[in-house]
Amino acid sequence: MRPADLAREHGISTQAVRNYERDGFLPPAARTASGYRVYTETHAAALRSFLALVPAYGHATAGGIMHAVNEDDLGRALTLVDRGHEQLLRDRETLNTVRTAIRHLTTGPAPEPATAGWSIGELAHRLGVTAATVRAWERAGILEPSRNRATGYRVYQAADIRDAELTHLLRRGGYPLARIATVVEQVRTAGGTESLAEALETWQERLTARGLAMLDAAGRLSAYLASRP
Repeated sequence: MRPADLAREHGISTQAVRNYERDGFLPPAARTASGYRVYTETHAAALRSFLALVPAYGHATAGGIMHAVNEDDLGRALTLVDRGHEQLLRDRETLNTVRTAIRHLTTGPAPEPATAGWSIGELAHRLGVTAATVRAWERAGILEPSRNRATGYRVYQAADIRDAELTHLLRRGGYPLARIATVVEQVRTAGGTESLAEALETWQERLTARGLAMLDAAGRLSAYLASRP
């Protein structure tokens, strides 16, 4: 098979196929005496697998999975797949948590914190982000933590954690900080949640699409593994 044969199936350029091989997403192609690449059905299966993995896990993780497979490190490849499913499950759980929080907000005050509050490091660890990211949300007017009078350190109570969970979810959904600040303010005041409901519905659709993409990618990756020598 020629690069054009692989490219035609997916509507991409022959240069893209060569680039994918160069980047290690496809196994190395054999060469003719005159230097032309010769691809096989295994290369075609690899390309189908990579292009299916991208919408499921993102370009970087998809590339990491293909690198691991092509380096015969199946354990590393499956670990990356597992982490993608773990993140999808976490996103679903966060979405459900936000919906529950909204229901509580519309029927009564925010729950009292069970502890004295969390530090910025604890909150960042819970969300899987950096402390700098949490501080950026504060600068954008999204989070408004109190301060420990003795130390001056930020203290995040239950309502702050809820707002941070919501912010993290919407950021993963591609929403800008300015819009998130408006949505969080609406949640705080328990009024005008129409835009929030719309945002959550859109993100639910994206989670569903990603889950379906993962199913498709699993089949393509399995076919590629079966085609390898």
